[in-house]
Amino acid sequence: MAHGVDAYTVGNEGREIFWNAPFPSELILFVFAGIAMAISVYGFYRRWKMWKAIGLPENRTDNTGERIKSLLLNTLLQLKTFKEAFPGIMHALIFFGFFVLIFGAAFDATHFHLPFLVPFFNGGFYLWFSFTMEVFGLAVLAGIVLAVWRRYIQKPERLEYRGKSDTVADDAIILTLIAGIIVTGFLLEALRLHVNINVDGYTWGGWSFVGYALSKTLAGISYDATEIVHRWTWWIHAFLGFAFIAYLPYSKLIHIVLAPANQYMKSLKPAGYLEPIADFENAESFGVGQLEEFTWKQIFNSDACLRCGRCQDGCPAYLSGKPLSPKKLHQDIKEYWLERVPVVMAAKNSAKEGEEPVIPEPEKVMVGGVIDLHELWACTNCMYCMEVCPVFNEHVPMITDMRQYKVLMEADFSPELQLTYRNMENNSNPWGIGAHMRADWAKELGVKTLAEDPDVEYLFYVGCSGSFDDRGKKVTVAFAKLLKEAGVSFGILGEEEGCCGDSAMRGGNEYLSQTLAQVNIDVMNGYGVKKVICTCPHGYNTLKKDYPHFGGNFEVYHHTEIIADLIAQGKLKLKEQVSPDKSGFTYHDSCFLGRYNDIYEQPRNILKAVPGMKLSEMASNHEKSFCCGAGGARMWMEEDIGERINDMRTDQAIEVKADTIAVACPFCLTMMSDGIKDREVEEKMKALDIAEIVWEAMGLEEAPAPADVPEENNVKESAPEEETPAGTD
Repeated sequence: MAHGVDAYTVGNEGREIFWNAPFPSELILFVFAGIAMAISVYGFYRRWKMWKAIGLPENRTDNTGERIKSLLLNTLLQLKTFKEAFPGIMHALIFFGFFVLIFGAAFDATHFHLPFLVPFFNGGFYLWFSFTMEVFGLAVLAGIVLAVWRRYIQKPERLEYRGKSDTVADDAIILTLIAGIIVTGFLLEALRLHVNINVDGYTWGGWSFVGYALSKTLAGISYDATEIVHRWTWWIHAFLGFAFIAYLPYSKLIHIVLAPANQYMKSLKPAGYLEPIADFENAESFGVGQLEEFTWKQIFNSDACLRCGRCQDGCPAYLSGKPLSPKKLHQDIKEYWLERVPVVMAAKNSAKEGEEPVIPEPEKVMVGGVIDLHELWACTNCMYCMEVCPVFNEHVPMITDMRQYKVLMEADFSPELQLTYRNMENNSNPWGIGAHMRADWAKELGVKTLAEDPDVEYLFYVGCSGSFDDRGKKVTVAFAKLLKEAGVSFGILGEEEGCCGDSAMRGGNEYLSQTLAQVNIDVMNGYGVKKVICTCPHGYNTLKKDYPHFGGNFEVYHHTEIIADLIAQGKLKLKEQVSPDKSGFTYHDSCFLGRYNDIYEQPRNILKAVPGMKLSEMASNHEKSFCCGAGGARMWMEEDIGERINDMRTDQAIEVKADTIAVACPFCLTMMSDGIKDREVEEKMKALDIAEIVWEAMGLEEAPAPADVPEENNVKESAPEEETPAGTD
């Protein structure tokens, strides 16, 4: 062995990673490595068979380019994980550190055994390589420290869930394995450098600064003793690595594979997309009542769930004390799948070739058993869970599928929804008011129907709330006046307009929603409608994303998009100064406008254009906005468990000392107005739609004043006196 070697021969001479491991040791090492790989491969193969055993077919391999992009952004760059600082940094330190170290170890081993494959792996390159490996090794240890702090000292509530597939020991084993691999790796380096520096006289050890620092603590240890300790540490390090590889598919570590797979197979459909039920007339069942009726990808979602709890952290149902936790929903389905899949696989394996397997009936009822009905009906479809999930799990469609089963197959849903659906069937609106009153709001404004004048640029689709709810009609009037003032060519359908069907669809009554949609589409197509404006985000989302399934292909705009554009063009001039003592505004993001359709800035730009306005953001805003509680058909159901969601949102507005809560949704307007009443702050706070605020800011005449919704227009007051819990007989 040469002494005092020049730095640029580093990597070609000296004590390297397989120093002190003679040929038999290397052979044994490769044998055990093969065994570990075999155990791991078998585990993944077994899991793959389990995924294929249960679930309906679904294609998630289309549009390869877009899926690879998702993989690069969310797996390699961890963009979605970084959206929360502490867990994002913790995970990134471990992920990037381990990623670099694995490839570094592979390069090092290749250089030792097949140096001609990496001829550049020496000299200055090797020194920088050594330095880089030290940095990323420390990064992994830092991530482990943060993980231990988070799981065993902070112990956030959202991480709690202990099923058969998730134990306290699992976390400890994983963290111990990773930490053990890194620590023994540094110790091996220190022992090797102790010999390289003190025996071989090398001077480049400082580039491996962690190992070099540790080697200084070994002063006085003999060469023979160093060899013995190094050899034992080398085997410990190797077997920790083998244990890690073998343990992967049998532990939470499986997410190393499942998370990227789910990120690759994420839905490429529009946000909040719900697959319509096809061929109602010939279908034998509707929705999902048993595990086997989910698609394989929906079941895979549950297996890919990281149990990180981000979904739960902002779920309005969970935070208000309802039984629903999006994380628990996925984990309960996973636990049931782990129980059910061996039975199904055994039946399929025992079936003779060409025969249909006889699969035993499940011992548990999934909808109403594994998933409690109160969980099922607590969801507001706000899509917070899907927005923040780092692996792109799809909670809302699964909930809707199970609701469809209860509504369409068992007619088992709340009394309030029974009344709402009956009103929709009979009069095409949730209140059950006669269609002849749909255009009463327009009588004094000179707004024409398409029957009177079809030659207009836009159809103003007013919607049920804007047509029948007294508070909603004031918003409709304000917006219609804005359109007329700006010279926009528009008309309405009047009596020919029907309910958009959103509440029916998201409440599980897909048959009713398709019926309502088809009637509207036939009318609109009959008039040759091309462009539609909606003041309700629920109608906007439905016409934009769901109507194309049934032949309704329109350009759909929300009224905030139109108003923002008209202000930018100078067609609406805001000149009225907001009163100084009433200038404190906050904006509430509608879930169906924001998370569903990415409309965040247009409403804010409108408000910022109002002279003298002071706009403050609530604690939860933009993509992390807190739901008002009315989505997913919850508008028509009593909230009899836990705290009222709209009251919690109102509290956030009170915290920023807002005088006015600006909204852009009739459901939100109702819920925020109710929250203001519940919190008894009517004298110093009000809720207004953006259209009303803009009309007032134009200073042309007094804007329509807010009014209470009469009891006869409130479906909740019309429900039967004897109520049963939602989703029960």
